[in-house]
Amino acid sequence: MAAEKNRSIYNLDVAYAQVRERLAAADIKEQCRRSGSEYRRHDSGETATVYYLNQPYLVTFPEAGVSAVDGTTLPLREQILILHYLALAKGTTTTGKLIPFRDLPGGVVYHPTFSKRTTEPLTRYFGGEPELLLKSSQRLGAQPSDMGDTAIIINAFPRVPVTIVLWQGDEELSPQLNLLFDANILDYLETEDVTVVCEIITWRLVSYSRKV
Repeated sequence: MAAEKNRSIYNLDVAYAQVRERLAAADIKEQCRRSGSEYRRHDSGETATVYYLNQPYLVTFPEAGVSAVDGTTLPLREQILILHYLALAKGTTTTGKLIPFRDLPGGVVYHPTFSKRTTEPLTRYFGGEPELLLKSSQRLGAQPSDMGDTAIIINAFPRVPVTIVLWQGDEELSPQLNLLFDANILDYLETEDVTVVCEIITWRLVSYSRKV
């Protein structure tokens, strides 16, 4: 267990170092434009304000440090997620075409893990309580959609909408839930990032549901 934990920390440290190196070579002002983030230049360097799950986070350069505007501590993997979004952003507009996780590179192989971390717990907690899903998602700035029986759109980042679609089922069919992404999502995040952000959305919704 300890070895696995150390390996996980090591991988995060490597990922953090890699994305910092990528951003060090990037035009930060241009990446802010592409990602829909706010750019500012200061005497001490540059900053980007990135909106992530309905909250602003400040990225300072050249160190590429990430901090919440309200002062709360953000886990390292979420800091890396924000930096990946900023570094990868291509500025493309949404296509309007929605795709499932399986359609992403490696999605078929990793779908069982993705499902275990996201769609299964979401279905378990909200499959029979669509109103609870709607109420819990308000803190994430969710907007309703007209898909399925109940659907919401959460902007993980300004240009990364995540659509959650719920079919309640009936006496013969169990509730079904799916997560969908705009077809341009790979212009902003890698497949692994998509898994991470959806897992974070899942457990935030569960946490918020306990306070409704």
